[in-house]
Amino acid sequence: MSNPTIMIQARLGSSRLPKKTIAKIQDKPVIWHVINRVKKIKNVKQIVLITTTGDSDKILLDIAKKENIFGFTGSKNDVLKRHYDCAVKFNADPIIRITGDCPLIDPKLSSDILQFYLDNDFDYVSNTIKPTFPDGLDTEIFSFSALEKAYLQSKLPSEREHVTTYFTKNIKKFKLYNYSNAVNLSTFRWTIDRIEDLKFVRKIYHYAKPKTTFSMKIVIKILQSHPTLSQINANILRNEGHASSSRKDKSFLNNIKH
Repeated sequence: MSNPTIMIQARLGSSRLPKKTIAKIQDKPVIWHVINRVKKIKNVKQIVLITTTGDSDKILLDIAKKENIFGFTGSKNDVLKRHYDCAVKFNADPIIRITGDCPLIDPKLSSDILQFYLDNDFDYVSNTIKPTFPDGLDTEIFSFSALEKAYLQSKLPSEREHVTTYFTKNIKKFKLYNYSNAVNLSTFRWTIDRIEDLKFVRKIYHYAKPKTTFSMKIVIKILQSHPTLSQINANILRNEGHASSSRKDKSFLNNIKH
């Protein structure tokens, strides 16, 4: 039986911008905006905020409870295990993975991707395999069986830390689909990983007032009216975390050899 479950991955211990998920945008924490937006994704049965067992992350569980969604704590470093354990507990299938640092996530886009997944036969559907949407609109959807296979077979640090890396590295084991935009907008950066990103998103929300949920198209219109906004965080590379994990992989493999 299908049980579409959103898992919002969040924690306070970011190395590049600590406590970013509770930084304020329009007097509400970043994670509130993420929750508020994903509640509007269609065909979803339940929403779970998944965080770590660390004391500092308890505030996220409090926010989840206040917003009437589930909370779950799991492994701090093995994020793949955290997702797997959560999926088992909540009987989640498929899993819609959203990260807690994306307060511009577009509910309509995520709904469209989920509908595509439900209408077709794929193990993993996302708009991130070959990005054509702005960074910060990432939506990944995968079956429990695919998650379980990745959980049991993944070895490298990058595979345990980034949850879905194993899918894209093993295309013969999974049926994958990249959900693409008609126009390549992947150079836009709408996620929050550094202070410049937070400044950018705050500006977008300022110009979108009084709305707190608005589409990708609205953000594009704001940028067209205020073209210098994108320069605020234009110097930051996409997927910095993946580059860090690649370095961990090399160290891991070198240790095995020796």
